[in-house]
Amino acid sequence: MEILKYPYILFDLDGTLIDTNELILTSFMHALNKFHPNKFKREQVQEMMGKPLYDMMATFDPDIADDLVRVYREHNLEYHDQLVQSFPNVFEVVKELHDKGHKMALVTTKQRQAAMKGLTLFGLDAYMGATVCLDDTAAHKPDPEPLILAMQGIKAIPEKTIMVGDNPADILGAKNAGVTSCAVGWSMRGLEYLTQYEPDYIINDMRELIEIVS
Repeated sequence: MEILKYPYILFDLDGTLIDTNELILTSFMHALNKFHPNKFKREQVQEMMGKPLYDMMATFDPDIADDLVRVYREHNLEYHDQLVQSFPNVFEVVKELHDKGHKMALVTTKQRQAAMKGLTLFGLDAYMGATVCLDDTAAHKPDPEPLILAMQGIKAIPEKTIMVGDNPADILGAKNAGVTSCAVGWSMRGLEYLTQYEPDYIINDMRELIEIVS
């Protein structure tokens, strides 16, 4: 039986496995403009992407954060399938990794209902042995709690686990949980920005992950 370098793989969802960037930005601007017309710009949202939704909304207006979240989620679910796209080679690589014997789990700051909608849209749910969403932990990335819970779900050990993501929270969460980190080059933040967080690996195509973990 083949000995795998990283038998256990944790994936972020938005911006890593599926391209939800336009959906997220559109939903944010819809919610913000409803309460504060033309006050905020898309660039301000981009700077905070990767953090829990409520925390982001509270930054814009803590007094109505709950309302902003509600309007955001309504819009996000309504336009989800219309605006979400797949990244190149993601499904093929995830399937191949599964067939090679890797155990995989999802670690996202997204609410479970929306996260599963994205996973199932592209058939990725069948390959995740565990899914840890916003609803499942009190603390969130970069805190190690969600990564540790995901590893428990697939019976992983930190030194044989790699976390793949597109945000600083993914890289820092990996470091805090004692697992290897891998940043994706298609991050909206850009590679130069992510490099300062010193990920162990950087990939520009999902196919590069196969060689790293095998």
